[in-house]
Amino acid sequence: MAASDDRWIRERRQKSKDRRARPERRSGADRRLEDRGPAEAERRSEEDRRQGDRRSGQDRRNEAAWQPIALDAAVVTISDDSALVAAAIDAREFAHARFSRFKVGAALETDTGEVMTGCNIENATYGLTMCAERVALYKALSEGKEIFTRIAVVADTGDPTPPCGSCRQLLWEYCGDVEVILANLSEVKRRLRLSQLLPLPFDARLLE
Repeated sequence: MAASDDRWIRERRQKSKDRRARPERRSGADRRLEDRGPAEAERRSEEDRRQGDRRSGQDRRNEAAWQPIALDAAVVTISDDSALVAAAIDAREFAHARFSRFKVGAALETDTGEVMTGCNIENATYGLTMCAERVALYKALSEGKEIFTRIAVVADTGDPTPPCGSCRQLLWEYCGDVEVILANLSEVKRRLRLSQLLPLPFDARLLE
């Protein structure tokens, strides 16, 4: 049995030597690195072409596209924030936040002074959670509202609770450079324009 074991070991060693003696096969990574040469060149060519377009002024993006959307047609009918903030506080009570326990209320004002409210509605997957700002916006749009002046966002926090990135994008798309009022349950913490929260927006002007 011992001799048989020794022979098996010698055979295994010889096979290992034979494999090492062969030309080494390229690894998958090496093949990919070598094979992508032409594609890499094409990408560089494409990048050079894009840079050339920008230098020649053909790029559709320009500084003018980042200017805030004007709301000339909007007429603010409520001079103070108290009514709008109060509506957001009331909406917050209906929030469905059993996972995060973080309740948010929002109140969106139209150019005629109407107020549409919303609260955050969570989902177990989290990805399907809907923010208060978007709920208020969707309600307003679904009822034919088109021009908006202000939105109040309320949470039970010491610091201001601004809209998330997705909400900022949608608010910019449908509301323009509206005033954003950030408050907690007792006071207004911050007032600012949406263009301050989303200074370089991607919007329909870039698709022209």
